[in-house]
Amino acid sequence: MRIQDIYQFFQAPQPIFLNQELAVCYILRVLCEQHSYGTELIQQLETQHPKYRLSDTVLCAALKFLEREEMVTSYWKKVEGRGRPRRMYQIQSEKRDKAHSLAQLWHQYAEHSENVEYQSTKPT
Repeated sequence: MRIQDIYQFFQAPQPIFLNQELAVCYILRVLCEQHSYGTELIQQLETQHPKYRLSDTVLCAALKFLEREEMVTSYWKKVEGRGRPRRMYQIQSEKRDKAHSLAQLWHQYAEHSENVEYQSTKPT
């Protein structure tokens, strides 16, 4: 390691992988707006929040948790431009208020994280 490596790390830090708690809140944030499938959830996170990543393992665990809690249900749908049908997820209508509450936690977390990052990169 060299001093220059440290500077380069902070100029382009490694992505932060979501844990299951953050993943649940992020997934609900997306599902509050639209039905979605696993790969799309991962890609949307990388596009909208480039410093975060979601592993397949954590995604599957979070979706299974949400299904056990009966917050989401799934169905199969042929997605245009894709080969095979995708397992789509949607929020249960009777759990929508709880989903919005948890989705707000993701929004607050991501917003706070971006503000902290902006403040730490702002010239003094």
